[in-house]
Amino acid sequence: VANVLNYSHGRPINRHGQLNNLQQATWTQVKGKLQPAVSVKIWQAALSALNPNPTDSCALYLSHADLAALPSRVSRHNSTSSAHFLSRLVRTCLPGGTSRCILMVCERSDMFACAIVRAFPIFSRRSASSRRAEKTQLNVEFITVGQENRPLNLTVLQCLANAADGVRLAARIEIKAVGTELGVTPVIIREEELKQKVFGGTIYGVGKAAVNPPALAVLSHKPDGATQTIAWVGKGIVYDTGGLSIKGKVKRDCGGAAAILEAFKATVNQGFKDNLRAVFCLAENAVGPTATRPDDIHTLYSGKTVEINNTDAEGRLVLSDGVVYASKDLSADIILDMATLTGAQGISTGKYHCAVMTNSEQWETACVRAGRSSGDLACPLVYCPELHFNEFTSAVADMKNSVAGRKNATSSCAGLFIGSHLGFDWPGVWVHVDIAFPVHAGEHTTGFGVALFGQASDDPMLNQVSPLGAATMKAASRDPVERNCKRRRLV
Repeated sequence: VANVLNYSHGRPINRHGQLNNLQQATWTQVKGKLQPAVSVKIWQAALSALNPNPTDSCALYLSHADLAALPSRVSRHNSTSSAHFLSRLVRTCLPGGTSRCILMVCERSDMFACAIVRAFPIFSRRSASSRRAEKTQLNVEFITVGQENRPLNLTVLQCLANAADGVRLAARIEIKAVGTELGVTPVIIREEELKQKVFGGTIYGVGKAAVNPPALAVLSHKPDGATQTIAWVGKGIVYDTGGLSIKGKVKRDCGGAAAILEAFKATVNQGFKDNLRAVFCLAENAVGPTATRPDDIHTLYSGKTVEINNTDAEGRLVLSDGVVYASKDLSADIILDMATLTGAQGISTGKYHCAVMTNSEQWETACVRAGRSSGDLACPLVYCPELHFNEFTSAVADMKNSVAGRKNATSSCAGLFIGSHLGFDWPGVWVHVDIAFPVHAGEHTTGFGVALFGQASDDPMLNQVSPLGAATMKAASRDPVERNCKRRRLV
């Protein structure tokens, strides 16, 4: 990455890439950004001086122009785009100013990673930002190297722009605004209507003590010629006190709903070919006279009863109703739920990889592959209900909502709780994604999850990062057991 001063336009520039990629960029391609402050001799000397371990940077001209190199190698559980290192380099190398430019040198397959935009969160309530007279403009340019270094067309650029907007806008949940932009009227079930429609035990039960009433919202995309229905279900606990099992404040417990909303917007804009339903389970887990109490027994939308032994394990309750609603009312063939579900996710897979659990081994492999392609890294959880689901055994209800022991695959158990309401023998594809730690960096959201989704569309960029991309589809077509689901793609 080079952070370069462009004298003709007065624009500081930041240039990033793996060292071998930077070395493939010619002086002719970059000199317009660097001259007259930087000569070809300085450029070549800077390239020779870089020694990434894992990254490295070199100032080309005072604080106006920098060259930075990403890791030359990554492990099999990392993205070849080195997305997390790229975000760090952008934050540390890019200078101030209202008009800046980043020039990324990479292979075409690494372009989709949304790491650059994550360095520029949109949420700020600092007084200085509100007084700023002019907005900052950042231009991102690409030089592609390797075998597929042909010029980028407008379709690819629009795909990148939609994904970047989605990552940044995941800082807020504006379902009606997104629906208006896409020409989609949301279905919203709220307050007493939730209780009447048998959501009283979960979404209503979790949010009934809050000033702002709980709601179930649905956005639907139904194109002509669709052959299957895919549903995304997002946990949107917009503020989580823990309920009567009280804890410190949590304002980012709606990251799953935010990611799904912006992924829905991006994929519909890119021409999604199948039915797509985005389901949002929205509530504040508040404390009050009507709050759900430990030892209460709730009936979920699945008809199963749950003994509440921890009011802070509320996410699995609302998601259980969400996935069953997607199956029963929306007739979804493929259901993905995404949530900031467990603190144990950070212990299981860390702060860079989300945790994935699914009833399909093929989809498990495909999700990990998609994470490496998109930069939103994924790692599988243990899926073994016959060994783990007895953690929820209750003497008075079908199950409890929290585990008996804290040292037995607790992130896996939380996912199994959700899956149990669909049924472990449910014939469709169910994927659970826990993004509790990757969803934030400090006090800001990362928009994690937006880039993880490929789509069943004609868009080559999104199909490239689809969990069931071309390689997996060929393998499925050879496998008679999987042949009937070879068209299925996780969006």
